[in-house]
Amino acid sequence: MPRQLITNIGCLANVRSKTKLLRGAALAELPVINNAFLLIEDGIISEYGTMQQLETTSDKLKTINLQAYNANGATILPCWCDSHTHLIFAASREEEFVDKIKGKTYAEIAAKGGGILNSARNLNATPENGLYEKALLRLQELIKLGTGAIEIKSGYGLTVEAELKMLRVIKRLKESVSIPVKATFLGAHAYPEKYKEDHEGYIQLIINEMLPNIAAEELADYIDVFCEQGFFSVDDMIRICEAGAKYGLRPKLHVNQLNSIGGIEAGIKLGAISLDHLETMNDAEINALADSNTIGTLLPTAAFFLRMQYQPARQLIDNGCAIALATDFNPGSSPSGNMNFVVSLSCIQMKMLPEEAINAATINAAHAMEVQQETGSITIGKKANLIFTKPVSSIAYLPYSFGSDMIDKVMINGTFV
Repeated sequence: MPRQLITNIGCLANVRSKTKLLRGAALAELPVINNAFLLIEDGIISEYGTMQQLETTSDKLKTINLQAYNANGATILPCWCDSHTHLIFAASREEEFVDKIKGKTYAEIAAKGGGILNSARNLNATPENGLYEKALLRLQELIKLGTGAIEIKSGYGLTVEAELKMLRVIKRLKESVSIPVKATFLGAHAYPEKYKEDHEGYIQLIINEMLPNIAAEELADYIDVFCEQGFFSVDDMIRICEAGAKYGLRPKLHVNQLNSIGGIEAGIKLGAISLDHLETMNDAEINALADSNTIGTLLPTAAFFLRMQYQPARQLIDNGCAIALATDFNPGSSPSGNMNFVVSLSCIQMKMLPEEAINAATINAAHAMEVQQETGSITIGKKANLIFTKPVSSIAYLPYSFGSDMIDKVMINGTFV
């Protein structure tokens, strides 16, 4: 691949010489270079600076293999990192969407076979190749929307074979696309019908059958549990995570979506990389998260779609918590993987500053799936996974114009997609 020189960049955003997790006031600091250039070698960022600096070092960049691209004033920022998705599913669930509009509760929808168990039935009936083809199309669409790294969970299988099938699909996606993909085992997503009255039996199935098989095929990077009333208790979560730890799987956990039941404190003790959802938080939990190395991942589009209260982003940030943003892309409660809307919604409904939202959706989100050395900022040595915007007057215009597609081009590893 030839060296690529991108010139006349109106604003090169999130430029960092060092990679570090941001919290508190630092989250609002978004380093930029105006009127910039960017040099890419073999798909990796190798140099950047102002156009004036480029002119004084032009001899260094003269080479027969240099490919030049004029950005014509575009803003360039690192691709979004989506650290919480359920991308693998067999069918959409818009009929439940209509039921909710008509006033049916989640319990009523579940009673007639809806919810997670609906997705599980469809997934169990769908061959692996069918799941893979659907998931690949979704992922390719998300890349065009600016996502340059993604985490994908299992959890719609709820049987040994179906959970393995989902994770095998994720493994195939890792091999098929050029962005970092992380796999999370979420067998503890719900109790399948067979184990409705035998919760312990299903937990034993996870620990004694699912985990050893997943480890044997090296199918997962992380482990997750839906810790919530009516699903998996704090004690259940601890047992499942400790079992996963024996196979080297660190936790990334669903907690505090509906109720505060102790998942935050337990997740921190388990060394969770991230605690995700956090719609329901009290002061003690916010302080505990702030005092930890665990990232709080906020999923505002799920709150938007379910008409729930939004996560207390302002309180979390002001108290020093490290937070990330993600889509929670899934067919039931957040049927969109558009990180651009997540960033806008975070500003509009959670009162995050544009700089805070962009940092939370890039560098902090990269930390939330441990790809911060590969992507998440404009840093020498990182992948040239970049968003080129249409003409914008400022960084704030991106979340401000929530209904417009402001992406002109997306580059992955130095190649336009």
